Amino acid sequence: MLVDSHCHLEYKGLVDDQAGALERAREAGVGAFLNISTKHAEWDQVVTTAQREPDVYASVGIHPHNADDHADLDRTTLLAATKDPRVIGIGETGLDYFYEHSDRTTQARLFRLHIDVARETGLPVIIHTRDAEDDTLAILRDELERGDFPALIHCFTASAEFGQAVLDLGLTISLSGIVTFKNAKDLQATAKTIPEDRLLVETDSPFLAPVPHRGKPCEPAFVADTARFVADLRGMEPDRLAETTTANFVSLFSKADL
Repeated sequence: MLVDSHCHLEYKGLVDDQAGALERAREAGVGAFLNISTKHAEWDQVVTTAQREPDVYASVGIHPHNADDHADLDRTTLLAATKDPRVIGIGETGLDYFYEHSDRTTQARLFRLHIDVARETGLPVIIHTRDAEDDTLAILRDELERGDFPALIHCFTASAEFGQAVLDLGLTISLSGIVTFKNAKDLQATAKTIPEDRLLVETDSPFLAPVPHRGKPCEPAFVADTARFVADLRGMEPDRLAETTTANFVSLFSKADL
C-alpha cells in the first residue's frame, strides 16, 4: 500500500472529479491520502471530505502565500481546529521567498504559531520552504530549543546541505513528482541518501505531475509513478519502498488510524 502524504483534493483539477480521482488512486494501490489545507476557508472542506472518505485525512494550516490574509490568526483558533479526529497534521505552513506573496515577517510569525500548536498537540508540522533555507533552518533550530515537535519538509527541492541539516534536526523529507523530472539531477542525488526511515512520497496534486504524466493535471494515483522512480533510484523493490514509506507515514502521523 502507498500513501499520498500531500494532496489538495479541494483544488480545481481534482474537486470536480474528486470521487473518480480517489477511485483511480485506490486502483493504483494508494491506501491513504492526506488532504492539505492552505487557508482558513478550506478547513471545513478538507475535514468534510475526510469525514466522508475513510481513507482520507485532513490538515489545517495557512500556506505562506496566504499569510497576509491571515495575519490575525490566533493560536486558539488553530488549536481548536486540530481537535477534529480526522485532522492529523498542521499546515502547510512555512516560508516562501520565491513569490513573496506575503510579508516575510508575517510568514515567520505564522510559521512559529503552527509550530507552537504542533508542540502542544503532537501533530506534525507540514513545512513548505522555497528560496528560504537559512531562515527556515533558523526558525526550526530556535523552536526546537524551546521543545520538540514532529515535522516534515514537503515537496523537497532544496539543497543537499539543507536536506542534511533538517535530517540532523530529526525531520522527515517527502518527495514529489519533481524528483522524476529530467533536470532534477541534484534532487535525485539527494533522494538516494535520505535515510529509509525518514522518507515519504507525495503528489502535491493537482500540481507537479511526475513523468510520464507531465503536462497533465496531477492526481493522487500518480504517487505510484513517483514511488517506482524513487525505488529504482535507491535500488529498492517498489513493494519495499511502499511498505517503508507507509510505515513512516503512520509513525509520523500517529493520529491516523491506518
